[in-house]
Amino acid sequence: MSSDVALQAVDLVKHFPTGSKGLLGRPDKSVRAVDGVSFTLRKGKTLGIVGESGCGKSTLARVVTRLIEPTSGNILLDGVDITKTSGKDLRNMRRQMQMIFQDPVSSLNPRHSVGQIIAMPLRVQGLLDEEHSNERVKELMKLVGLNPEHFNRYPHEFSGGQRQRIGIARSLALNPTVIVADEPVSALDVSVQAQILNLLERLQSDLGLSMIFIAHDLSVVRHIADDVAVMYLGKIVEIGPAEEVYASPAHPYTKALLSAVPIHDPSERGGPGRIRLQGDVPSPIDPPSGCRFRTRCWKATDLCGAVEPPLQAEASGRVVACHFPEETPVSIGKSPE
Repeated sequence: MSSDVALQAVDLVKHFPTGSKGLLGRPDKSVRAVDGVSFTLRKGKTLGIVGESGCGKSTLARVVTRLIEPTSGNILLDGVDITKTSGKDLRNMRRQMQMIFQDPVSSLNPRHSVGQIIAMPLRVQGLLDEEHSNERVKELMKLVGLNPEHFNRYPHEFSGGQRQRIGIARSLALNPTVIVADEPVSALDVSVQAQILNLLERLQSDLGLSMIFIAHDLSVVRHIADDVAVMYLGKIVEIGPAEEVYASPAHPYTKALLSAVPIHDPSERGGPGRIRLQGDVPSPIDPPSGCRFRTRCWKATDLCGAVEPPLQAEASGRVVACHFPEETPVSIGKSPE
């Protein structure tokens, strides 16, 4: 494992058994939420993971942080395989990797004050006594743009953006090296989204954090990510440097996603314009054979149904899983400020 790699996922799988029972009372089918995902997060960089709702992004976040156990695969955190850790070793691992949750309301205990919420990781880990943990909490509140004097207030007394700042402060309490942010701005107003994104970028720069940033809004990911991975039905179909993926997507699904991003002047859009995908996303219980995107792809052939395309490196440095990768550039305008 290279010294500049903070986190590496190798062939991660997470299947959820269905309620139906087959022979000997065992589940006869499973929901293939994450089905063989591999990626590398570089130190001090941000990996954006994008895709439609239901593609497995949030499940992947929870598997990577060991909030749910993987069915198979490996997760290497600073070179150590954390899928094999438990007990004290797993608790120590959690100091290095923390998570920011999507919903800033449900992720905060309404019966606890802000000070108690942010201090909880410190007390669970037994790192500081109450007096020193209160000092640390006030430092964290100031770091994320909250007034330390509001230490004893409760979550319902804060706005949505402020509640997300509380969640960010809690994630930083243990001085982690890796942050997994699961759609941290999707529940916020657009103006507040920009504030939170700018805060995350500043914290990453100041603290040297490595970050996985999950979102369905491609313009948001473009603003913050160094590398982008595109997921479809439990698998990564394209991954590479953000600017290259956005300027010239290689997978048809990536191209369709980018064509749907609104821009102020549609005449500036390159390529064929808006690509409208036909049909619905297939069920993750019974995905299509071969390429999972073939049922909605305008380039699909018999080969796509017979052979699953492996992730292959392109000349540009990206990795794409497609038998017939795209070549036409797509423009979605400038990234938001």
